Amino acid sequence: MMGKQWKIFAALLGIFVVAYFLPLGNPKVEAAVLEAFKLLQWYARNHTLACVVPALFIAGGIITFLSQASVMRYLGPKSNKLAAYSVASVAGVVLAVCSCSVLPMFAGIYNLGAGLGPASAFLYSGPAINVLAIFLTARVLGFDIGLWRAIGAIGFAFVVGLGMAGIFRRGERQKVAAAAAMPEPEVPVRRGWQSALLLAAMVAFLVFSDWFNPGDAVVRRVDGSEVRGVVLQEMHDEVMIQVQESVEGIRAGERLTLSKSEIAEIIEAKSWVMEVHHVRWYLAGLMFLAVAVMTWRWVERDEFKQWMHSTWDFTKLLVPLLFGGVFVVGFISALLPDKQIAQLVGDNSLSANLIGSVVGALFYFATLTEVPITQALMEHGMAKGPALALLLAGPALSLPNMLVLIKVMGAKKTAAFCAIIVVVATTVGMIYGATQGAGPNFVATSGGLS
Repeated sequence: MMGKQWKIFAALLGIFVVAYFLPLGNPKVEAAVLEAFKLLQWYARNHTLACVVPALFIAGGIITFLSQASVMRYLGPKSNKLAAYSVASVAGVVLAVCSCSVLPMFAGIYNLGAGLGPASAFLYSGPAINVLAIFLTARVLGFDIGLWRAIGAIGFAFVVGLGMAGIFRRGERQKVAAAAAMPEPEVPVRRGWQSALLLAAMVAFLVFSDWFNPGDAVVRRVDGSEVRGVVLQEMHDEVMIQVQESVEGIRAGERLTLSKSEIAEIIEAKSWVMEVHHVRWYLAGLMFLAVAVMTWRWVERDEFKQWMHSTWDFTKLLVPLLFGGVFVVGFISALLPDKQIAQLVGDNSLSANLIGSVVGALFYFATLTEVPITQALMEHGMAKGPALALLLAGPALSLPNMLVLIKVMGAKKTAAFCAIIVVVATTVGMIYGATQGAGPNFVATSGGLS
């Protein structure tokens, strides 16, 4: 109890010190504060309702509708390792969500007794093994880096899971002993396939509602001029574009923020991914209707109340940390422009790959946006090895993600999870960079999927 009070005191003290000493008169700091609020607004407008909220309901559903016995059987510490890690790793192919959105579902299965190894594999694979992101990587950054990302991400899920299970094997044995001492589970009110179908419909809603494609676009301005690039963020009054062709002194790969009053229209490149994007709310609506019907037919009143209670518990636990983490990332990233980062990762040295991994681990990347951001860094001189290291560490980790993980599984396990990812990403980046020789980087200028 005293430990919790000390944590609250430390948080309050940290906020006080920042508020007291922050040099708001410095133009760079003032701009960074504004950028932090812009990123937070983008997160609230484009990501919270479409992805985080559905994920919270899924987490509450996992706690309510899945029995602890079934989770222990398939994902527990004593489950078949090949089957457990394979199931956890395949999740990324289905989910295609960011590092923050996978957290509620991870917390759900972890709290139900899933082994730390399979749960950690799921935590990594959810955002990292993203088929769309891997294809986009191959198209924009080159087939070789896309192939290495695909192989690395799949292997990472097993390495991370096995590493976590090995480091904390004593705690896993205690979890098995505790599960063995539990009483026999009650007879479920639904058949297993009914609970599975209900959760699958909720996951499908999440996938469609968060469907996003940062593909090529032509931004036509009111004055008749055009800007070709990738739309990275859309705020209430502004749109941030990563320019693909130099315009008005902005080099290709740099970012340009335009007021919506300056924009006449945004013409998106045609692709099947964008076609799905345009009808995503119809597809999500169908899934919502399916969830509503199944809930009405199969879920009892007391269960529904428990579901809502569990969802609210996860919301109180996760959302404040996510919002705070996103704000801090926006502040820090504004103080570290792409050119400055690229200067540190211009070769295939250990330090360059380590910096690439750490930058990817700390910064927040929404689904698929890590590809155009990495492209911009490579345009400024980032070597291919550090670029791959960033792509392997970035989608699975972020500062908001870390803050939540500390709350869910403790500081030691969070530190181990992050360290494994950074170390292995650095190693794979160095190996890949060594196969590329010392020649200059050439990055494709076309984005999107077709």
